[in-house]
Amino acid sequence: MQSYAVVLADDHVAFREFLRNMLSERKGLKIVGEATDGVELLNFLKMSKLMPDLAIVDIAMPNLGGIEATRRIKVTYPEVKVLILTGKAEKAYVDQAFSAGASGYLLKEDIGPELFSAIEVIRQGKIYTPSFY
Repeated sequence: MQSYAVVLADDHVAFREFLRNMLSERKGLKIVGEATDGVELLNFLKMSKLMPDLAIVDIAMPNLGGIEATRRIKVTYPEVKVLILTGKAEKAYVDQAFSAGASGYLLKEDIGPELFSAIEVIRQGKIYTPSFY
């Protein structure tokens, strides 16, 4: 199985580190970059020699939030899939995320094995929806 390249975007350093460690232990996944906000994420994509297959993005970040970052990613890099990983459990946010082009939406509280399920669904070209939606 070919390695699946992932970039992480979350302004909480400790959470991003936890996520990086969790994903790095999974065979077939490779963390290729990290960002603290949407602006940094877009700059990473612009400068990256290895385009990630998936961006895991928080909604609430300074400078440029996850939904607008997703919208911009999908315009410039349509091949990059986006998984929104957030604490916001409101259907309006899910609708906005999918309208922006996200391929999945997952709550941080459901991060356990469900994160790997979400990644696999997205990897197969499908949309991952949260259980509350």
